[in-house]
Amino acid sequence: MTIGKTFQGDLSASSTGEMLSARTNVKDSAGYVAIERVIGTLQERKGSFVLQHSSTMNKGEAQQSITVVPDSGTDELLGLSGRMTIIIKDKQHFYEFDYEFQR
Repeated sequence: MTIGKTFQGDLSASSTGEMLSARTNVKDSAGYVAIERVIGTLQERKGSFVLQHSSTMNKGEAQQSITVVPDSGTDELLGLSGRMTIIIKDKQHFYEFDYEFQR
C-alpha cells in the first residue's frame, strides 16, 4: 500500500512510501515492512532522507525498527542518522525521532 504522512515539530516534513503488511489469525499479531522518503526541514536544515521500517506485533507486543537509511540524507541533511519510534495513543500516531548528524 502507498503511505503518506505529515510531520510537525522539530521535523516539519511530508513523506511518501510503500508498505507491505501481513496479519495472522491471532488477534494483535502482524508484521510490516516499508520504505518511506521524507522531504522537509529538520531543525531548520532542509533536505530529504529515507526511513526503513521492519516491525512486528506479537499478541499486542510491538517490536519496532524504523531507521534512517545510511547516507540517504540530501542537501543540509547530509550525514543524518537515527531511529524513529511510533507511539499510539487514542488511535493516533505520534513519532519520537532520535537523530544526529555525522561529521
